Amino acid sequence: MKKIISSIISLFSERNKDVITRKTELRKEIADLKKQIPLEQKQQEARAVFGKVETLPEFKSAENILLYWSTSDELPTHEIIEKWSVKKQIILPTVVGEKLILKPYMPGKNMKKGALGIWEPDTEDNFTGDIDLMIIPGIAFDSDKNRLGRGKAFYDRFLANKRLVKIGVGFDLQLLPRIPSEKSDIKMDKVITASHLIE
Repeated sequence: MKKIISSIISLFSERNKDVITRKTELRKEIADLKKQIPLEQKQQEARAVFGKVETLPEFKSAENILLYWSTSDELPTHEIIEKWSVKKQIILPTVVGEKLILKPYMPGKNMKKGALGIWEPDTEDNFTGDIDLMIIPGIAFDSDKNRLGRGKAFYDRFLANKRLVKIGVGFDLQLLPRIPSEKSDIKMDKVITASHLIE
């Protein structure tokens, strides 16, 4: 019996290791592809994506929206944040240790570089209200609405045991037929790219 249990544990570990290995390889492949996207195309795809987002009932009714301040390798969000921050409360995540801490974005206020080199609101105030909608980046998504993140699991830990509307957004090349996933990976409710809307 002990040998059988040991074999099962070993097999599970190998499968888990295989998923982790495939995730690592996929992150590198997608990173290399994103480097080839011209800035103009990034902006065009972002406008197409957020044009779709703006038509969603979930977006129209939302008052408090969690977005992200995009880095150079992510679908650009600065334009959509500026556009809607005068009508809705935009919230941006910051990283403190192993946690995501939410900060309110205020138009015209200073931003600073956070722990991971990502720009965040320069304020001591945390957002403590209810989030109506989350718009989340990823390294890759698939047709089953699985999301592959950067590997730190910040969003997965934050979303565990929470019932929030989650929209994954990215470039067209980030939407794949299938990506490796684990039970701890949180699925999106919708995935949107310039050419696709998966519900």
